[in-house]
Amino acid sequence: MTRLANPMRRALRAIALCLALPIAAHAQTTADEIAKYRAMLADDSPAELWEVRGEALWKEQRGPKNASLEQCDLGLGPGVVKGAYVKLPRYFADTGKVQDVEQRLITCMVNLQGVAEADAKKTPFGSPGKRSDMEALVAWVAAQSRGMKIDVSTAHPKEREAYEIGKRIFFYRAGPYDFSCASCHGDDDKRIRLQDLPNLTKAADAQRAYAAWPAYRVSQGELRTMQHRLWDCFRQQRFPEADYGSDMMTALVVFLGKSANGGVFNAPAVKR
Repeated sequence: MTRLANPMRRALRAIALCLALPIAAHAQTTADEIAKYRAMLADDSPAELWEVRGEALWKEQRGPKNASLEQCDLGLGPGVVKGAYVKLPRYFADTGKVQDVEQRLITCMVNLQGVAEADAKKTPFGSPGKRSDMEALVAWVAAQSRGMKIDVSTAHPKEREAYEIGKRIFFYRAGPYDFSCASCHGDDDKRIRLQDLPNLTKAADAQRAYAAWPAYRVSQGELRTMQHRLWDCFRQQRFPEADYGSDMMTALVVFLGKSANGGVFNAPAVKR
């Protein structure tokens, strides 16, 4: 038995290596094909339908005040949309808070249109047969920053505080799986379901990932915002469901956005 042990181990290692090679090759081929698929859709992305509807919603007079969102201040002055998304989240003096694009749109709906905050948050994410106005608005606002560089500030004390909170959330391990955001996105060469995972602690990966959201999800037939992306990550970690538009979620977006500074924004994009 002793003489057979070492040859047996060598044989098993050889078999394992032979099996691993085609799997690795298959994984790489799959990743390449997914990239080609996205490139094919990019020229005529379904996200454009959300952008068109978002622009119409921005200009439409709605709510108890029968007003549009055209005077909404996204940080560059009332009604200025071009270039606003790449500088969000940011501190707003009128609310005394750091807000991402979705939080800010809710504030504008409440103040300009007289919509109740609960109603503004009622349908944050669309599903078959149930459209989300918020996702359409975010798609249009984001598209007005396409081609610009991500520039999330931490100049204000509240912005620096949000960044530090977001950083702690990113590395915080908890839940039944003892997971954190960094469990999947804190190292190189990780993959889930043949999907390469970006290492968000590296500038290049963070820029490439952050610059692609919001995005049209082919598998869901819906456009998804950054808030939805993070909400779904928490779900997969088996964390308690994150409140939509919460300061906690915004803090995490600040950390991710700041980490991606300097990258060229290219959303809404197309995802699997």
